[in-house]
Amino acid sequence: MTIAYACMLAMGLLPYVAAGIAKKGFEGYDNGMPRAWLAKQTGFRARANAAQANLFESLPLFFAAVIVAQLNNVPQARIDLLALGFVAARIAFLICYIADWPTTRSIVWFVGMICVVSLFLQI
Repeated sequence: MTIAYACMLAMGLLPYVAAGIAKKGFEGYDNGMPRAWLAKQTGFRARANAAQANLFESLPLFFAAVIVAQLNNVPQARIDLLALGFVAARIAFLICYIADWPTTRSIVWFVGMICVVSLFLQI
């Protein structure tokens, strides 16, 4: 497995980390209606849930970028570096989202998008 493929796996799991943070402690958690419960949350729980949604939304473009770069024989070291950069940016994004640092969150989101666009532009 390449580093880039491992990054794809890590990114596929990261939204579930955010979901776990949103449900931390399960205070009043309703497993019968989890989305309704999450919709009523505030503070870090609401931000973690929003981060979860954003992390899921970013997956298709990242996965496509890695696969397209692989299919076009971009040097593996370059693909791996950009994939690692994306994962690092998305982890920082999650931290910034939960910590309520909106400006920093936007910056690291942009860094992640640069990594994805760079993967596409290597072809």
